[in-house]
Parts: sequence; C-alpha cells; structure tokens
Amino acid sequence: MVDHSMQSSASRSPRRWLFGLLVLLVIAGVCWKFWPTGAAQKEGAGPKVVAGHTGKSGGMRPGFGGATGPVPVRVAPAVKGDFPLYYKALGTVTALNTINVRSRVGGELIKISFEEGQMVKAGDLLAEIDPRPYQNALLQAEGTLLQNQAQLKNAQVDVERYRGLFKEDSIAKQTLDTAEALVGQYLGTVKTNQAAVNDAKLNLEFTRIRAPITGRVGLRQLDVGNLVAANDTTALAIITQTQPISVAFTLPENSLDVVLARYRTGAKLPAEAWDRSDTKLQATGVLQSLDNQIDTTTGTLKFKARYENRDQTLFPNQFVNVHLLADTLKGVVLAPSAAIQFGTNGTFAYALDGDKKVTIRQLKVGASDGLNTVITEGLAPGDRVVLEGTDRLKDGSEVEVVNSPEDVPTTPTGHLQGKSAVDASEAAAADKAKKGGA
Repeated sequence: MVDHSMQSSASRSPRRWLFGLLVLLVIAGVCWKFWPTGAAQKEGAGPKVVAGHTGKSGGMRPGFGGATGPVPVRVAPAVKGDFPLYYKALGTVTALNTINVRSRVGGELIKISFEEGQMVKAGDLLAEIDPRPYQNALLQAEGTLLQNQAQLKNAQVDVERYRGLFKEDSIAKQTLDTAEALVGQYLGTVKTNQAAVNDAKLNLEFTRIRAPITGRVGLRQLDVGNLVAANDTTALAIITQTQPISVAFTLPENSLDVVLARYRTGAKLPAEAWDRSDTKLQATGVLQSLDNQIDTTTGTLKFKARYENRDQTLFPNQFVNVHLLADTLKGVVLAPSAAIQFGTNGTFAYALDGDKKVTIRQLKVGASDGLNTVITEGLAPGDRVVLEGTDRLKDGSEVEVVNSPEDVPTTPTGHLQGKSAVDASEAAAADKAKKGGA
C-alpha cells in the first residue's frame, strides 16, 4: 500500500510543472503582443494633445490637460439709452356691450333678416313677428278713441248751452256743474283711449325687432315659424360690440406705484395686446380704467384697456398677453442680460480690464426686458462685459476676446427695441467670418 501511493505522487508532479510552464508562456505571449503598441501610443500622446487644444496664444486652454492660458470669451459694451418699462399680464378680451336680443311681444316668427356673424348697425331690422293681431288691436283702440271723442264734443256743446241759460237764470247751477263734470269725465276717457292707441302702435312696432347697438350678431337661437313669447328666456340672437373693445387684466399690488402715478396725471398709457403665445402683436390701445379695490385673495388690481379693433383681430373671451408701457427711463446704462451673474456676494459681471484681463464688478440692477438690463451702479457706458465663457473665469483671469471691439456695433441713444447687443455682436461676428472666407 505504501509503495503504490508514492508511485501516484511521483506521476502527478511532472503534470503540474507542465501546466505551470504553459501558463507562463501564455502570459509572456500576451505581454509581447501588447507591449509595443502601448509604448507607441504613449510616445505619440504628447504632440496630439498639444495640437488639439492649443489656442491662438500657443498654450493649452484651462480645463484641457490641466494647462493654463487665456480663456476665449465674447464681450459686448454697456450702452446709454432709453429703456421702456413694460408690465406684462394675461388679459381677457371683453366686449364693450353684450346684448341678448329678445322679442317684447309674443307671436309667430315670420322673418329673419340677418346672417349669422354679420356686422349690424343700431336700428337694422333683425326679425319680424306676425303683426296682424297687433294691427287689429290698434284699429280697435282707435275706434274707441273716436267714439269717446264724439261724446266729449257733444258734452262740450251742452256745457256752452247751459252756461248761456245759466246767465239768463233759466237753469239751476247744479245742472251746469253736472254738464261740466261730464266734460271732464270724457276728457279723461279720451286720454285713456289715446294711451291705448299709443300702446297698440308701440306693440305693432315691436313686431319688427331691430338691433339696439352696432356690433356683430352671433348664431341665431330661433328659426322662422317658432312661437315667440314676450321677454322669452331664449334670446333670438346675441350682439356684441367689438368696435371699440376692451381687455381686462390684473397687476400685482407691488407693481402699482409707477402705473397709478402716471395714470393719475392723465397720461394715456399705451397697452399692447399680443397673442396667446406672446409672439405676434394684435392691437394697440390705451389704459382706460381701473377697479376701486384690490382683490384680497390674489393681491391684484383689475384694469381695463380699450382698443379700436378696426381690423377685428380681437374677439370677446379671447386670451391675450398685455404689455402695458408704464414709463420710459431716459438716459440709463444698459447691459446685455446674458452678462449678469449672481453669486454669494450679490449681482456682478466680468468686465474687461484692458484687453487681456477681466475684473469682477459688483452691480446694482434695475428693470429688465430679458435682453437688456438697467444698471444703476457698477458700469459706465462703453465698459465691455463678458457674455460667454464666464464659467471658467475668476477675478484677474487672462482672456482672449474672440470678437474684437470693432465687431460690436455701438447702440445709439434711443428707444431700445428689436435686437439686443448680444444679437448684434453675433451678427457682426458672422459677417466678419463671411468676409474672411471670401
């Protein structure tokens, strides 16, 4: 038994050595195969990084390979100009007058004289009710009037006769008084009959339904042949006055000082109505009126602006964006809003200190329209501020201006609208690139 186990151990030892040798050969082969390629890549890595990330100054940009160098930036100047101070609010178009047209008499509807959606003028005929019953009522009232007028005339003749007889002392005073009272009675009856005639004429006129105001008539609610009741709950049609038209909107109470101060002086504050997407100007009007109290649930005050609406672009119940021009700030310093930064120490901007370095300017800002911001303190007209590349800057950083000062046009003093300084610099840079390519 002992000799057999020793023989088995001796036979396994050569196999283990052979397996170990094979593993070493495989490892050596892998190292031999990949070692030259890795070395070649390491040797060529230096030139590729330098060629790919060097700027115009020859050094590598910050953030690439850890090297330092000027940061490429785009700049634009602060300018002096007039800044329109707008307040924006969501408004609802409301008709100046809305009339539910109903019949004032009952009867059969025999005629409709308007087209749905038609513009009508005050007094235009809209519909007709069967007039025959009211014509008969008028004839009856006129007949009663004539009858009582004849009785009145006879009573007046009797009074004149009795007066003559009384002067001759031929009749008693009581007979004359009775005749005079009868004349007064007939006078009252004739007036009542005259009122009945006028009422019958009025009812006959009401059978012709006319437009009470000038406006646009909506879809009709009744058709020819329907029986209409006086003051029926169902209106024949609805007329809305759309010229002029008004827009109701609200402003928060913390924005009322400037608006109310200008409004109370009698100034006509322009109010522009833009479409729901706030991309297209639809109408221009003026601030017309305001409410007498602030809504405590929302902290807002209601306003109304009026528009002539000659081209019929505004419809009742339409939603619009109102731009109310509250004031125009004259001769203020304006900077592109893209240059304004916010930090722990407040609002600031990176301004060029010479041509190669930037410095941090602490700012006090005013109103902004999204493109330009009013600078009340911290910048002067002509100071160049950084628009792009601010994420890699700090106070005193070296910069490389990729748009030269002559590429940025000077904004003249005036009402700043349309393109901002940012848009202008982009257009100038693109134009220069085209000229260079040519």
